[in-house]
Amino acid sequence: MASIRGIASFLILMCFITGFAVPAYALPDHGYNYSYWEEAEPAPYPYLAEKHVDGSELGIGHFNVPQDLFVAKDHRIYIADTGNNRIVSLDENGKLIRTIDGFDNNGKKETFNKPYGVFVDASQNIYVADTYNNRIVKLSNDGTLIQLFGAPESSIIPEGFQYFPFKLFVDKFDRIYVIAQGAFEGIMELDASGGFKGYIGTNKVRFNPTDLLWKRLSTKEQVGKMELFLPIEFSNLDVDDRGLIYAVSSEANSNTPIKRFNPSGEDILRREGYFPPMGDISVIRLDTTKSVVSDQKNRGSSRFIDVVSDESGMYSGLDSTRNRIFTYDRDGNLLYQFGGIGTQANNFQKPVALSMLGERIAVLDNEMNRMTIFAPTRYGKLIRQAVKAHYAGKVDEAADSWNKVLQLNANFDIAYISMGKAFLKKNENKMAMNYFKNGNNRKYYSEAFKQYRKQYVWDHFGTIMTVLLSAAALFVAIRIYWVKRKPKLYFVETNIVKAPFYTMMRPFNGFWEMKYEQKGRVKIALIILLLLVVTMILKRQYSGFVVNFNKLSTLNSVDELIYIVLPFILFCVANWSLTTLMDGEGKFLEIITAVGYSLLPFIILYLPQVVFSNMITHEEAPFYYLIESAAICWFLWLLFVGMMTIHQYSIFKTLLTLFLTVVVMVFIVFLCILCFSLLQQMTTFILSIYSEIRARA
Repeated sequence: MASIRGIASFLILMCFITGFAVPAYALPDHGYNYSYWEEAEPAPYPYLAEKHVDGSELGIGHFNVPQDLFVAKDHRIYIADTGNNRIVSLDENGKLIRTIDGFDNNGKKETFNKPYGVFVDASQNIYVADTYNNRIVKLSNDGTLIQLFGAPESSIIPEGFQYFPFKLFVDKFDRIYVIAQGAFEGIMELDASGGFKGYIGTNKVRFNPTDLLWKRLSTKEQVGKMELFLPIEFSNLDVDDRGLIYAVSSEANSNTPIKRFNPSGEDILRREGYFPPMGDISVIRLDTTKSVVSDQKNRGSSRFIDVVSDESGMYSGLDSTRNRIFTYDRDGNLLYQFGGIGTQANNFQKPVALSMLGERIAVLDNEMNRMTIFAPTRYGKLIRQAVKAHYAGKVDEAADSWNKVLQLNANFDIAYISMGKAFLKKNENKMAMNYFKNGNNRKYYSEAFKQYRKQYVWDHFGTIMTVLLSAAALFVAIRIYWVKRKPKLYFVETNIVKAPFYTMMRPFNGFWEMKYEQKGRVKIALIILLLLVVTMILKRQYSGFVVNFNKLSTLNSVDELIYIVLPFILFCVANWSLTTLMDGEGKFLEIITAVGYSLLPFIILYLPQVVFSNMITHEEAPFYYLIESAAICWFLWLLFVGMMTIHQYSIFKTLLTLFLTVVVMVFIVFLCILCFSLLQQMTTFILSIYSEIRARA
């Protein structure tokens, strides 16, 4: 009973310790980048605000809820000043060129009605999404009307669809891509004359399985009152130099908020980074079917409302949840982020659009009614130089820039990986392995290791063969000597120390002798348990990088002690408690001994497995996991035979008691958590009474 009370105290202590975990959603209010471990590592700011532009400074009155921003090829900036029903044209330094608040249509003066989008083509023609006039207006650069595009007509457009164009883009073939309100089918594609050609790209419908079940069971009238399962509309789009369409949707909890469509509408965005391009990673995912309470504002997953393509495959997305801009390379690796919520120079209240202005980025904030131009810092410039050099195949130039980036931010995994690629191309495999290891990239590490291992074996082939042949000869000699010295006996008494190994190879005889000939010892079982703890620590610490996914800096030997010893004790207690009620003949100490002996295969197989793991590549990793599976199967077999022998059960009853033992283990854990919860509530109650008494004293 004393031991059981001790176990209960230990479990309560573990529950108490784990009950105060720090929430993982907190994000730092400074520059950061995500590591392989999904942690926001501090990083220098890549961009800082260079200039703010608002309407009053330009002498045209305040902007009024502006909704879109576009930078033309000649770096002229165009702003859709929606509330003022005008288009504002600026030069690249933010100086006013002109405003366009209407146009002449065959002698009739017409104005815009809430223009939400603006685009300028290579010929300087201006396209305006004149949203509440349900049309697109094409003007020359001086404001002369060229063409009006009304609502498109087609049999595939849903009946009753009301055309409200919000955003648009025109490619070099004069195809017009339009994002319209309620166009759930995808991006509308129009030809040069405004004729409807079809939809491109559609977000998949996401629904709650429970809602779907209720919908299946409801009547037609009830279904009519339910919300329809509709895909999310796209928020904005951009087209890169290759004619591929970047599009974003503000869908919450999506792993693919940014897409890149080819002409057939297939999403071809590369997602080869540690995480898909989805903004912040370490956040709580809120249930979007419930209303957001005030304290949950600015929490939850990132919601992208704009995207802009950049040179050398880079692209940036604008997150409206925390007002941040995330920039990725062509493989989907997060390069940097900046922005944030606030009224300071580098923050936003409600950013709605962004556009590249050469190396700079212009961002439109429709709550602060201003445009901010951001310029890259030295850190940002170095990253951009490195990406562009790598994209152009200039390996040495890219490596030089990445090396300088690492001097500013030693936590940047992408820089390590890129440096490793540079060394791999130079055939400096050992150096490449070090960089890939620092960047936590097992794929490229494996490639470098394969080359390194091949070269090492080639250079040291003679030495390796000499060592192997010598070892084989030594083994044969020892074997011959041992056979000659071994006495020829018909029966050999197995001593206590050798009993675990004998049991491991002949479990039926071994467990029988352990029970009826008293050859089992609890202290040997506990030594095996201790050795297993040591083995697991070695395994987690020294397994090869290709198969070792542990964060070595956070490994704690006490955890191994808990995760191995605690289940061991739980199993023994649960099995003993259960089998005393099911006519089991095994005693508590016999259960401990049998379970301890059953753990021996883990030690026998895991130690060579650790050595083996340091000599394999990523493609050879299945052999590593095969050894792991063999150890588990061997353990389960020994445990089954051991329980069957010491309790004298049939096969079926042994299987049943093993299953019920697991159930009892879960029940014991539940009771411990319940006791801890009650204890915590009692403590809180007593503390509140004590505080009340002190306050009244």
